[in-house]
Amino acid sequence: MVFGLHRSNNGSSNTTQATVPEAPPLVVRKLGGRYKLSDFEFLRTLGTGSFGRVHLVRSVHNKRYYAIKVLRKSHVVKMKQVEHANNEHSVLSMVRHPFLVNLWGTFQDNSFLFMVMDFVPGGELFTLLRHSRRFPAPVSKFYIAEVALAIDFLHQNDIIYRDLKPENILIGADGHLKLIDFGFAKHTQDMCWTLCGTPDYLAPEVISSRGYNKSVDWWSLGVLLFEMLAGYPPFYTEDGNPIKLYEKILAGEVKYPSFFETGAKDLLRSLLTTDLSKRFGNLHRGSRDIFSHMWFAEIDWGCMYRKEIPAPYIPSISVDGDASQFERYPENDISEYSRTDLPDEYPGMFPDF
Repeated sequence: MVFGLHRSNNGSSNTTQATVPEAPPLVVRKLGGRYKLSDFEFLRTLGTGSFGRVHLVRSVHNKRYYAIKVLRKSHVVKMKQVEHANNEHSVLSMVRHPFLVNLWGTFQDNSFLFMVMDFVPGGELFTLLRHSRRFPAPVSKFYIAEVALAIDFLHQNDIIYRDLKPENILIGADGHLKLIDFGFAKHTQDMCWTLCGTPDYLAPEVISSRGYNKSVDWWSLGVLLFEMLAGYPPFYTEDGNPIKLYEKILAGEVKYPSFFETGAKDLLRSLLTTDLSKRFGNLHRGSRDIFSHMWFAEIDWGCMYRKEIPAPYIPSISVDGDASQFERYPENDISEYSRTDLPDEYPGMFPDF
C-alpha cells in the first residue's frame, strides 16, 4: 500500500499546513419520529451488542441502504444505560463531519428504539488490522490523522467521545474512516466522573476515579496509534485480568518496539503520559501540539479533511448494499419489532426518539 500524505498538483507537492479546519457551529436537527418501521426492508444483521443489534436495511422509498441500530428499551433500562442512549441521540443530532457516521433519523415503539444511520460498507478497522497484523507507518499515519480530525471536531464542540477503539471505526467504500457508536459520548463543559470505555483504552485518570476532561480521548488516540503500529495495545495482560491491566495503565510504562520511527515514539510519549501537565491535547496550545507534531509534518490537514488524499486501502465492494466485509451473525425474528400489543413500560424516558 503506497500513497502520499499530501496532494500533488502539476507535479509539485502542496505546502505543508498545520492549520486544522475549524468546526462549524452545531445545528441541532430534530430527528425523532422521522421514520417508521414500514419505511425499511430488513436484510441482515451487521453486529450485535448488549442492548440490541445493528441491521442492514433498504429504504422502500429511495432504495438507499442504511444501518439501523435497534435498542431494546428493557435492556437499556436494566443496564442503567438510559442516559447513554439519550446522549448518543443528542450528540448525533448535532454533529456532521466527514469522519463521523451520520444519523438520519430515529423512531421508537413500545419496546424498542431505532436509529437510522449511514451504512458504512467496508467493515471495522479492527478486522483490517487483525488481518494485516499491523499497519506500516504511512498507513497508520493516514488513519490516525482522520481519527484525530474527528476527535478534534468533537472537542471543539465540547463533546468527549470516551470510547475510541478499532471496533468503533468503520471503513467507507472510498477507504476513508467513519467513527461510530456514540453511546459513551457526552456534550459537556464540565469534568466527567463516570467510569466508561474499553479497558485497554482507558486513561489512567478514568481508572483512578478522578475527574477527567476531553484529554482522555487523546490518551486513547495514543493507544490506537500504538496498536496500529505494533499490532497489539501498549498495555495488556496475557490472562486478561483487568486489575493487572489497570495497574499497568496507572504505572504508564510503555515498551516501544525497535522498529517504531523516532517521530512516532516522540508523539506517543506525549500522548501516553499519565502526567496531565505534559499530555498533548491538554496543554495551552490544545490539539495544535498534535497536528503540528513532526511526525505529521508532510500532512496537509485541509486536504485530509476534504478527503483529497487517496486512502491506503479500498474495500472490495461489489454492489450497493454489499455487506460481505461484516461478520455473519445469527438472525433474530424481526417480527418482534412490529408488535403493537405490548404496553410501553418506560413512557417519557426517551423523549427525543
